[in-house]
Amino acid sequence: MAEEKMADKKNKIDDKKSDAIKQAQKNISKKTEEKDEDLKAEELSEPIEDKKQKKNDKKRRKQEEIKEKFIEFQKTKDKALRDELIEEHMYLAEILAKKYAGRGIDYEDIFQVASVGLILAVDRFDPSKGYVFSSYATPTIIGEIKRHFRDKGWTIKVPRRIQELSKKISVAKNVLAGELGKIPTAEDIADYLDVSYDQVIEAMEASKVYQPGSIDSTIDSSDDGNDLQISDIIGDEDPTYERVENLDYLVRELKKLPKIERTILIERYINRKTQIAIAEELGISQMTVSRIEKKVIRALRVEAEKRMGIEHKKESKKK
Repeated sequence: MAEEKMADKKNKIDDKKSDAIKQAQKNISKKTEEKDEDLKAEELSEPIEDKKQKKNDKKRRKQEEIKEKFIEFQKTKDKALRDELIEEHMYLAEILAKKYAGRGIDYEDIFQVASVGLILAVDRFDPSKGYVFSSYATPTIIGEIKRHFRDKGWTIKVPRRIQELSKKISVAKNVLAGELGKIPTAEDIADYLDVSYDQVIEAMEASKVYQPGSIDSTIDSSDDGNDLQISDIIGDEDPTYERVENLDYLVRELKKLPKIERTILIERYINRKTQIAIAEELGISQMTVSRIEKKVIRALRVEAEKRMGIEHKKESKKK
């Protein structure tokens, strides 16, 4: 009996301990939840100004880190550090490339050019000037992209100096038109830009190839719908052109012939004389005139075929 009482008493004590442990765990859990709620409430009650301050501080620290990297890169010219700086700022090239996409040049090409601009900016950036790198890199990248558009936009490859001058002329026209109250002349533009008259004319003529024009474009509109297009005023191929070209060839070949052969051909085919009349004038037989005529005609035909063959080969190479 005594043993049974002792066992019951022990079980009751164990039950009380178990209940105490469970209660303690509940209390701890409750306190943890209350603490989390207090932290959340504290975050929500944090002033907006403090949040902005923290964000600005974080941004400032990042800029300081970048500045330190650029200072180190200037000293060491370390390739790995250079690659790291380029990779960190590649987002600038991507953003600016997207801005100029859809303007006639593939995005991938623009992104490549923008990346080149970024690399140039990394190599040239001087942190001692006090500028933020992104403020320095952005115009550098945009400049490379615009230069690429300018180079690719010209129908015919024009020297860079003429392209640059053409751009300056466009600006000068607008400025001088306002100052002079009239359309400026080439002399006015030359004086304004401090360049020669011939340079202005050259650039103005070159600018005409900046964009190709369609032969279907309208140059004059009318109310009745009969619009005049460029194709309407382009002439047909002159049917006599080939004859003129052949005649020019014959004249050059005739000059190479001996006098008697040249005389026979001119009298026969230009002055329309008979072989007998030509023979009497030259004091030779009609058979001799006929033989010479056939020989020269045959030689000219062979030479003409050679010439046509050479020209055909040249055309094939061009294609």
